Amino acid sequence: MAVYEKLAELGIELSSAPAPAAAYVQYVQTGNLLFLSGHLAKRDGKVWQGQFGRGLSIEEGREAARAIAIDLMSTLQTACGGDLARVGRIVKLMCLVNSSADFTDHHLVANGASELFGAVFGERGLHARSAFGVAQIPLGACVEIELIVELA
Repeated sequence: MAVYEKLAELGIELSSAPAPAAAYVQYVQTGNLLFLSGHLAKRDGKVWQGQFGRGLSIEEGREAARAIAIDLMSTLQTACGGDLARVGRIVKLMCLVNSSADFTDHHLVANGASELFGAVFGERGLHARSAFGVAQIPLGACVEIELIVELA
């Protein structure tokens, strides 16, 4: 199934790429690799704040990571000149989870994004991944994800 057909089946509409929140660009291409800057979790158009191990559930984390994956696909679509069919492979996902020192389920939070990339891109969406906890993320966001993508 084509990427856009799968997005429609999942009820996902991509918006325009979000603007950077500081002095950086949303993506850089070198050769056939795209490096997408970290995207923050948002809910209802605002930064989704909070910390895992102190009030946020793993299910909320999965939802936050999935929402970030949708924002990343919007940026990716812009970087691909409007055509996600140019994606050869999702290479690497790095997930930063705002968490207390005793929270150890970062990998389960990251699954929200990983599973969506797999669903949308199929085999091309299967990727290497790092997921780890940090003491804080800009603007108090609960999750931040960056992405490396190979273009076909």
